[in-house]
Amino acid sequence: MHLNCPACGATNRVPEARIDDHPVCGRCGADLMTPAPVALTDATFPAFIANTELPVLVDFWADWCGPCKMMAPHFAKAAGQLPQVRFAKLDTEASPQTSAAFEVRSIPTLILYRGGREVARQSGAMPAADLVRWVQGQLAPRG
Repeated sequence: MHLNCPACGATNRVPEARIDDHPVCGRCGADLMTPAPVALTDATFPAFIANTELPVLVDFWADWCGPCKMMAPHFAKAAGQLPQVRFAKLDTEASPQTSAAFEVRSIPTLILYRGGREVARQSGAMPAADLVRWVQGQLAPRG
């Protein structure tokens, strides 16, 4: 399985059976599966999404946004409850190109990526329990 390092951007190959063993980046030694959301920018976003085989949930937010600030601790709590999903945050003010490319019109907006592609989107603040249920529902096999 490939995982992009949130610290240096290197793509790391980690055996799927070892994903829960706290793998570290082969280049810089950073934790690849941190239970806390990682900060992304216009520069780091494309590689992080494209080079990570696990699902990635990105919170598009801004510092001036009250609902974004209210949801931040819930987003962090949900990150700790879903270890097989990588959580990331992208500040829309600091990274306007990515926000525009994904047509983020309101914040907070959550976008779930799988295999480098958007698979689901939700706008508005959510408590951690609802966020976890929403992600699990999106990732559940359909049939």
